Amino acid sequence: MRLLRHLTGRYRTPVANRTLGLLLAFNAGGINAGGFLVVGMYTSHMTGIVSTVGDNLVLGNMALVLGALGTLWAFMSGAGSTAIMVNWARHQHLRSTFALPLLLEAVLMLLFGLMGAITLTWRTPFAVPLTVLLLAYLMGLQNAVITKMSSAEIRTTHMTGICTDIGIELGKALYWNRGGRPAHEQVHVNHKRLRLFASLLSMFMAGGVVGAAGFKYVGFIWVVPLATVLLVLSLPPLAADFDRLGLAWRRRSSRGQ
Repeated sequence: MRLLRHLTGRYRTPVANRTLGLLLAFNAGGINAGGFLVVGMYTSHMTGIVSTVGDNLVLGNMALVLGALGTLWAFMSGAGSTAIMVNWARHQHLRSTFALPLLLEAVLMLLFGLMGAITLTWRTPFAVPLTVLLLAYLMGLQNAVITKMSSAEIRTTHMTGICTDIGIELGKALYWNRGGRPAHEQVHVNHKRLRLFASLLSMFMAGGVVGAAGFKYVGFIWVVPLATVLLVLSLPPLAADFDRLGLAWRRRSSRGQ
């Protein structure tokens, strides 16, 4: 319980950030790959979505433009929701600063798992099923959580930056430091960063394999175990806040008597 409280609690450590980042990268990979099998598009990164807007504006396909804009709006709304919850919790001095967005993500994933087949038939004003907007909202919510937790060091829903950083460190490893150079001019590999980014990439890929297999052979209900993990991660700080608020309320009641 103490470990879980540290993973999603208000006060962060590098170890807690890395551990939670790996878990969330696996989750994002699973939702992204599994969601592709369901809706035919990736919802965890917005590069392709923004390109879709430009391409289809030129082609005159306004339905796809509207769908891409809706997906982009949903992703940014998820990130904005995280910012609102985190800042509110900080102002209230809560321990569950980062647990609140994860709790919301877990609840929405449970609903998606239980009602995914139904939401595929619900059309939205953005010319895409509700499922697409929900998945994009979830990914924006999650990416903002770990971004704020780690001061933008760790991202979990898209691998472009991760692959870039891995390439940079590998380039450093291959660079030949000429003899006689001063130490401050030599190029050194940051092995800690390289291990972190390689681990994030591996977890995202593993999540993608498991997610695709889960959606293919089990269906929407497959996301329930993932949602349960997020729920378990978010509960300890929330429970601590409830205990603290309950104690404060009891003290006020005793003073009133």
